[in-house]
Amino acid sequence: MYEPKVIGFLCTWCSYTGADSAGTSRLKTPWNLRAVRVPCSGRVAPELILRAFDQGADGVLVLGCHIGECHYDSGNHRAAKRIPLLLSILEFAGMQPERLRLDWVSASEGDRYARIVSEFVDALRPLGPNTWRISGAAPRADAAIGVPLAAAELSGGAPCP
Repeated sequence: MYEPKVIGFLCTWCSYTGADSAGTSRLKTPWNLRAVRVPCSGRVAPELILRAFDQGADGVLVLGCHIGECHYDSGNHRAAKRIPLLLSILEFAGMQPERLRLDWVSASEGDRYARIVSEFVDALRPLGPNTWRISGAAPRADAAIGVPLAAAELSGGAPCP
């Protein structure tokens, strides 16, 4: 049975802690999500999302703090503006918009985290593998999804306001 490869960009302060809360509560979550811990959802540049898709991700999930609760004041507002714009560009370029999702999870919402990830993975299964590539080449078989998206690449650029 096909299982999608999913990259999750999780905000350090809320979503990543919410994922940890789901784990300590022993809630069932899909095993096929590779979590990339980011300082803030506002720091997830469109280039990182495009690179994840180009390297073989079937879906990308961006999770941040609830609006009004960002530790960097307006970082999640930045993500809330960027992701819909990126969605329309990806759709124009031929990608199914269901492959990218932005949502909000606080540190105490382990059950919400588990539900969002499960729903996202369930929605990706009928879509099948992602065949959309920027470079035109298939992803390397030996490439570990998410590894090139290391913290060193996330540390560049301007900090969240």
